[in-house]
Amino acid sequence: MIDYHPYDVKISGETNINAKNIIKIENNCKGKDTIRFITMGDSQRWYDETVDFVNNVNKRNDIDFVIHGGDLSDFGVTDEFLWQRDIMNKLKIPYVALIGNHDCIGTGKETFQVVFGEPNFSFIAGRIKFVCLNTNAIEYDYSHPIPDMEYIENQTADRRSEYDKTVVSMHVRPYAYEFNNNAAKAFQYYITQFPGLQFCTAAHEHRLFEENLFGDGIMYYMSDCMKSRSYYIFTITPSGYKHEVVYY
Repeated sequence: MIDYHPYDVKISGETNINAKNIIKIENNCKGKDTIRFITMGDSQRWYDETVDFVNNVNKRNDIDFVIHGGDLSDFGVTDEFLWQRDIMNKLKIPYVALIGNHDCIGTGKETFQVVFGEPNFSFIAGRIKFVCLNTNAIEYDYSHPIPDMEYIENQTADRRSEYDKTVVSMHVRPYAYEFNNNAAKAFQYYITQFPGLQFCTAAHEHRLFEENLFGDGIMYYMSDCMKSRSYYIFTITPSGYKHEVVYY
């Protein structure tokens, strides 16, 4: 009944959500040659709109999972993460959440890690590897390697026999202010070492757009914030991929 401090990292309810849902995603998608998933992000201020997002997605029966692109919280407050978790947990399909720059404020990093999990993680759906990265460099003041090139390099070999294609997801895209842009070209080099890199997804900028950032054919798709009531659907097939924007 009493909140001792908004940043107290006292967690009630479900924790370690990403790891639990990754098991569901991998089991549900095993053997599938077509994967269909949603990307969205920046739900931190828009609780009603996120409830409506969940209700909209729950009316569908053609989606394998959801990737939340980060910024579940606005100020890194513990309750913000718990409120967002409780909304997203009402999805009928599994989801994973990336860490956003706002999620790093105060004790947000610690809360995110307890509620959702490690800031860098990966999973395999069908034979597609999804590499989810912490790219919020400015929030770490160069005290940690963000983005973590060693992690990325290690992921290319990890479970290599289990995947043929790759999708890389992050909160902050290269050349946005909060990315460590001294490492932007190196980052692109490392991720293009993954087999069959299809495209990258990001959020953060509260606008919907897509861009071939490095002129190398690898598209980046940036989700809008939930205020705009939209999300991406990506469909990856043996012959390629397609995407669409849904407004709800």
